[in-house]
Amino acid sequence: LAASLAIEAAEVLEHFQWGEDGVDADELGSELADVALYLLQLAAVSGIDLEQAVLEKLRVNYGREW
Repeated sequence: LAASLAIEAAEVLEHFQWGEDGVDADELGSELADVALYLLQLAAVSGIDLEQAVLEKLRVNYGREW
């Protein structure tokens, strides 16, 4: 699942490979949906509460100095 997630994320990048002009929103949306589905699947099989992980990451990032 992790490999599939990375592959799908790379497919998102393909839409921006030659610049941001002319990106097809429907095609990009489909690729982003693939990424989200693999992410949710990976979290589920890993026993990770993704909502809680995101909230914790936001809390940590809020206090970070960039």
